[in-house]
Amino acid sequence: MGSMDSTSPGRPAAARDRDDEGRARNARPRDGLGRPLPYGAPGVPRQPEGVVRRPEESVAEAQRLLDEGKPFHAHEVFEDAWKSGPEGERELWRGLAQLAVGLTHAARGNVTGGARLLRRGAGSAEKWAAGADFRPYGMDLAGVISWARELAAEVERGGGVPVDAAARAPRLRGAS
Repeated sequence: MGSMDSTSPGRPAAARDRDDEGRARNARPRDGLGRPLPYGAPGVPRQPEGVVRRPEESVAEAQRLLDEGKPFHAHEVFEDAWKSGPEGERELWRGLAQLAVGLTHAARGNVTGGARLLRRGAGSAEKWAAGADFRPYGMDLAGVISWARELAAEVERGGGVPVDAAARAPRLRGAS
């Protein structure tokens, strides 16, 4: 089995966290907010990286994850859309990924990171929407942008009290 790595208890030293192409990957289990757990601990299934989906599928999958209180995992879906989508939509998907990470930080109680990323994501989505269809793939961008700015202000007023990620998840397609 090999010797144990003193910096990562429970993981053999020879078992490097690398993908098939040799890129570094952290194989530690994660909780629902993406925080690493000790090796061997039960975690939530991770979003596979590099999945190419139709935009409507990305929106639906991200909404499912947001509703489950897994904004970190929703960010991975948006990041895949950002990296694989058309150049003209990258600002949109990047903004949505930033919003999901902002919610992740807010749910972890990180006031500065949460508010900053919520506002940055809202700005990216707003910038993209200025020159495009304001309801791409059925999304209510105006509502999502408003949600992000309101949550950023709430996070700052809350003084580090973590928000409930599932309860505060945005409705990407508006009220349902």
